Amino acid sequence: MHRHGYQGRKLHRERDEREALIKGLADSLVKYESIETTLPKAKEVVPYVEKLITKAKKGDLHNRRLVISGLQTLASAHKLVDEIAPKLKSRASGHLRITKTTFRRGDHAQLARVSFVDDLTSAPVAKAAGKPKVATKKPAATTVKAATKPKKAAAKKPAAKKPVKEAKK
Repeated sequence: MHRHGYQGRKLHRERDEREALIKGLADSLVKYESIETTLPKAKEVVPYVEKLITKAKKGDLHNRRLVISGLQTLASAHKLVDEIAPKLKSRASGHLRITKTTFRRGDHAQLARVSFVDDLTSAPVAKAAGKPKVATKKPAATTVKAATKPKKAAAKKPAAKKPVKEAKK
């Protein structure tokens, strides 16, 4: 069979296994901010995560849900949208880098490290969305004695009685 026009690597797996593998690698990359895997897997996961980062940078509800569906755990999806994406706002693309490392001892496979280009520890985290907090002055407290004095019970007024309507027979 011809090979023309087929894109992507099979990674010796069926489609659902391959998708689960890529999701798991992307989840680990977001969670640990750096992973080491084989070179073909690294080359497959980078464009996948780049697209998720672009969606996370938009930050609206629809894109947040797309990011959640693209990663395995909810915690890593929220971390990507709330913590990592605001730190990457200055960069348009190319958020990840692949660095070749050593060869694996068992099968001599080329290993590679996938990590973020920017240092995520030094950049500030964006504040949570919502209404801005306005500083208000608290009224000055009176003396301690005045604050601890028991208040006099207010005299209760008897409730006015409502006239009772007579039932017609």
